[in-house]
Amino acid sequence: MEYELLFRNYEAADGPIEEMYTYGDRLVPWINAKMPNRKTDTNNQKGFSTDFIGQNWDYPEASYEDREKIVERHRQYQQGLMWTLAYHPRIPKKVRDKVSQWGTCKDEYERADGWQQQLYIREARRMISSYVMTQKNCEGIEISDDPVGMAAYGMDSHNTKRYVNAKGYVSNEGNVEAPIKAPYPISYRSIVPKKEECSNLIVPVCLSATHIAFGSIRMEPVFMVLGQSSGIIASLAIEEGKAVQDLAYKKLETALIKHAQIIE
Repeated sequence: MEYELLFRNYEAADGPIEEMYTYGDRLVPWINAKMPNRKTDTNNQKGFSTDFIGQNWDYPEASYEDREKIVERHRQYQQGLMWTLAYHPRIPKKVRDKVSQWGTCKDEYERADGWQQQLYIREARRMISSYVMTQKNCEGIEISDDPVGMAAYGMDSHNTKRYVNAKGYVSNEGNVEAPIKAPYPISYRSIVPKKEECSNLIVPVCLSATHIAFGSIRMEPVFMVLGQSSGIIASLAIEEGKAVQDLAYKKLETALIKHAQIIE
């Protein structure tokens, strides 16, 4: 039952060729980008794919025990998806023949079955500080005057929920793939909390940003950039005996540039 929509999507593609692109798809429903040593970087694509849509909502507020259950459910869903595409008789033969050629890598992960241990948590809790990074920052409409690093990736989100629309069809909602024109600065104020809430914390990952802006900022190289700036902020705050919010920006800017940080 977990994959009934997948079956129906393929079965809908058995009609005329012009309907195939409207109601179904005969292709393998993910992106397999080639990597060295006959491996791939596999990612979600199409209406029904590797994303377990809507099943992660409880994760941010869940207990550690419940989080482990959510992780396991995601793994089971993806394992079942791979098996279904490789072997289930309701999947077109040419898809089964293609998918059944693949398997897990013996030298990538510690689990005996070759599946990775860690769920990719792109976005959960985020701070709300005195400066919230938004789509306007990403598009260069608003530019922060206290940058501590740059982001450059497009505004990107996977689907967040699946529902039945007014016409009785299943629809996905939440996918965003919006380019940006140029790298843009990230505000110093967006990685430190409001001073009245906490004066000795710096947050380079779960920073103050909207869902759309975070979809651009959330790249690992950007987190590394913000991590470096966070270390410099912490060092200056300790040296000067100040709250992390109270540094003179000009002095912070000088220190960032001295350590080869790119802020414009």
